[in-house]
Amino acid sequence: MRAMQIPFDHPLLLRIVDDVAERGWSQQNIFLPESLTRELALECRKRAAEGELAPASVGRGALQEVREGIRGDHIQWLEPGQTEPCDRYLALMDSLRQAINRGLFLGLEDYESHFALYPPGAFYLKHVDRFRDDDKRMLSAVLYLNDGWLPEHGGHLRMYLDGGVEYDIQPTGGCLVVFLSGDIPHEVLPSTRDRLSLTGWFRRRGNQPFEL
Repeated sequence: MRAMQIPFDHPLLLRIVDDVAERGWSQQNIFLPESLTRELALECRKRAAEGELAPASVGRGALQEVREGIRGDHIQWLEPGQTEPCDRYLALMDSLRQAINRGLFLGLEDYESHFALYPPGAFYLKHVDRFRDDDKRMLSAVLYLNDGWLPEHGGHLRMYLDGGVEYDIQPTGGCLVVFLSGDIPHEVLPSTRDRLSLTGWFRRRGNQPFEL
């Protein structure tokens, strides 16, 4: 379904492009309609209840392993055609991909994404999203699905920015954070309740020089 596809020159998308060009990241506190955020949260919880979310691993290939001392989320990858809300979300992110390509010439070819559920107390230690031997991931995108989130619930995304600045983002439903995958270290802090998100990456072909 392409109902959520929006023009690449939509002001919201252009703000994200400008932010990434200027500082390498963007935070949009209201990116999704409340109704779609709620539908996606229900889908995440449904999959979790049915046992479809698996403990996330670290590393690649034969070196992949589950290490809860590093990350404690449970995930399931999205595929087109699974559910109508997920397809609407993927269409929106494809609009953003086109906007970024037109504005920044990054040659983004696709977008991969998974549901992520952090149970209470789970975290993800400081890391970057690009593998040392694979430069396909250019931009990370995290969309939060949490209703009624309060600061005391914790679960903030902490980004480590230039100049030793630590910037925390509360995982409020409908908020989208986009940042350069290889340039911004970040971590997920523990929360006191289930923390839901859709986490994804805009990817290029790989092994190509780029400038921003």
